[in-house]
Amino acid sequence: MIEISNSPIDNNTLKPYLKCLDYTVSKQEFSILKDEESELLITSPRPKSEDLGSYYESESYISHTDSKHTLLDKIYQIVKKYSITKKVRLVQSFMNANASEKSVLDIGCGTGDFLEACQKKGFRISGIEPNEKAKSIAEKKLPQKINSDIFKLSPQQFDCISMWHVLEHVPNLTDYILELKKKLKPKGVLIIAVPNHKSYDAKYYGKFWAAFDVPRHLWHFSKKSIQLLFEKNELKVIKTIPMKFDSFYVSILSEKYKTKKGNLIKAFYIGLKSNIKAMRTKEYSSIIYIIKNS
Repeated sequence: MIEISNSPIDNNTLKPYLKCLDYTVSKQEFSILKDEESELLITSPRPKSEDLGSYYESESYISHTDSKHTLLDKIYQIVKKYSITKKVRLVQSFMNANASEKSVLDIGCGTGDFLEACQKKGFRISGIEPNEKAKSIAEKKLPQKINSDIFKLSPQQFDCISMWHVLEHVPNLTDYILELKKKLKPKGVLIIAVPNHKSYDAKYYGKFWAAFDVPRHLWHFSKKSIQLLFEKNELKVIKTIPMKFDSFYVSILSEKYKTKKGNLIKAFYIGLKSNIKAMRTKEYSSIIYIIKNS
């Protein structure tokens, strides 16, 4: 295990925040620490990079499969299909209009559905996915090989780089953001979606909040921590967009972790309440950040 004692944003000393179980794979308990100033939460101690892969080996880790076995699987796949359409439109709306050949790099592309939709819109696509099972599924849908690591990607620059719930999984956060900046064209855009630990559903479920997802989620972001993290690397958040479906999906899982059997009605109520409160606070369960070179 690796201990993290200082924040990657400002090098502040971290303080204990809470302890969570890994409900998906190992059932181990992990600590989450807090940088009070930046509001960044950090899983520590965490598995070494070479050991992290074993914590993804589960049929329950649905982003690595196209599973439709359970009711939750089916809900996830329906919402995913709807969300992909919205994501492609979002990329189009922030893409540099003067780019001759619009290129998209999707990091953590999973089973490749988003890239497949981008390709149908005429984008030049590239993908990165470290999980071999998900990568093999994606390569059956797409015309080219999927890379396993951004650092192994041949030198090129992209009009858009997307990370849909991926940044929280990246071990070497500071180095990774610098690499994102290198891979982005001067007028390119980063589109990054992450859970928000300041949302109502996060506060309500506490250690049972499914989006903590330790130890796969190494970092737990707020709006303030994202802004500070990217400003440090001369990248600017220009817009935030809520992901309103996430509060419902996360609440369904959280309710299952909390009660050991789940309660769809209660989960829907908490998800809805989280969205209603966020209309005032802007603290949605998950948030998309549109980020450009400053």
